[in-house]
Amino acid sequence: MNKEDDMKDVELNEMDQEKLPMTGETPTGTEKNGSVKVKVPEDTEVKFTGLSKEELMKVAGTTGWVRTRMALLVLFWLGWVGMLAGAIVIIVQAPRCKPIPEMNWWNEGLLYKISDVSAFSDNKLKGVEEKLDYLSQMKVKGLVLGPIHTVQADYSDTLELTAIDPDFGSEEELTSLLERAHRKGISIVLDLTPNYGGASVWFDSAAAVAERLKEACVYWLSKGVDGIILSHLNDIANTEAWPSIQAIFNQTEETKKRALMGSVIGLPVDEVSLLLNRSGVDLLLTELADPTESGVTQAQVIQKLYSGHLQTSLGWRLRGRSLGSPAVRLFHTLLFTLPGTPVFSAGDEVGLKAGEKIQAMWDLESKAEDANVTAKTVQEERTTVRDFFKALSDLKGKERSLLHGEYVSLYSSATSLAYLRLWDQSERFLVALNWGNGSDTMTLINSDLPAEARVRATTDTVNLAVDSKVSVEKLELGPKQAVLLSYPYPG
Repeated sequence: MNKEDDMKDVELNEMDQEKLPMTGETPTGTEKNGSVKVKVPEDTEVKFTGLSKEELMKVAGTTGWVRTRMALLVLFWLGWVGMLAGAIVIIVQAPRCKPIPEMNWWNEGLLYKISDVSAFSDNKLKGVEEKLDYLSQMKVKGLVLGPIHTVQADYSDTLELTAIDPDFGSEEELTSLLERAHRKGISIVLDLTPNYGGASVWFDSAAAVAERLKEACVYWLSKGVDGIILSHLNDIANTEAWPSIQAIFNQTEETKKRALMGSVIGLPVDEVSLLLNRSGVDLLLTELADPTESGVTQAQVIQKLYSGHLQTSLGWRLRGRSLGSPAVRLFHTLLFTLPGTPVFSAGDEVGLKAGEKIQAMWDLESKAEDANVTAKTVQEERTTVRDFFKALSDLKGKERSLLHGEYVSLYSSATSLAYLRLWDQSERFLVALNWGNGSDTMTLINSDLPAEARVRATTDTVNLAVDSKVSVEKLELGPKQAVLLSYPYPG
């Protein structure tokens, strides 16, 4: 081998050394000179210590940070003041809620009059107590009983206003009735009209029995009775004894107000209005004009009494029972939606006519035989009337517009009537009635009215189905029909 070959071998060996890995080992495991071992830790943690207190204090005092903090503080207070101002503007501009007028128990729903306790139930006063669950379902707020005191017709010397006629029950039964009725939220009113079975309800002179009447009022109020009602109020209210009778009811220290009520029959509306002012009774029951009279007359009577008196002192009842079941629902609608307290006699809720026994109402609880088509039809009709009555009573008790809302007359004709009941921002109600023998199209105009309203109760379920929407600008009602519509506060 020559010298040049030896030099090539040396260069190749040096190149092979450069290609060796940096592990520091040769393929045979021996270390070579010049190799370096480097160990790199697998996990390396970097800790952030932040600025020290001295460094922070030094930075915080610089001009830039002082200006930044001041700007943020100003922005905070500007935002806070802006939100406060916005809240004040919203409160100031928000519509005010009207204060609820003073209401007493007789303003919260219907009064139910049982003139003949023995006819209402064979068990007399005990039977009335047994029917309290039924009366509660009808949303009755006050029960007007009697008269039930002892008297021989037209003989004033037999009058005992503090004694109960055995034909109607006993004082123990009345006490039991009072206790249970109160637990159910039903108040009891006694009719103390003296000569209720005679030719003149006040005998020859109301003044002659005034002292006994005062004693009876004190007696029955002390027994827990919630009110007294007197028929032909104009006769006794004109006597010198009347202020002292009123004083009995003003002196009671009970939390629950005791009511002095009266009723009148056949008085012109001007005299009714005058009697309300002069007598100062808590509630005066007024008969509505005969259904055959003009709707214009009806509207005038209602407007006269509503505009001149607090509606909390107005009571409304039907005159007689000459109406059939289609028309009776129409007048249920009227009584429940007028401003004031609706007063019904036992049997009105199912459409009983004059002369029909109350027992016919209790017969509805037993299903009529399918073979007796007439009885079954009558039962279905009366059940429908009662369901309608109950639905209206429920609305009267919970809707502010119907309980104490304003009355706004919209329309009246010879046979029809329409009006609004509205209160503050509560749901509004539109009432339309047509007791004529033909259809009537009512043109209703008022800034509060919407284009459409929802049907809440109706006697015409074919053309005006419950919960459907109807146009109110020109509202058409068929003969003997009524509808109760509602719509929200327009804002």
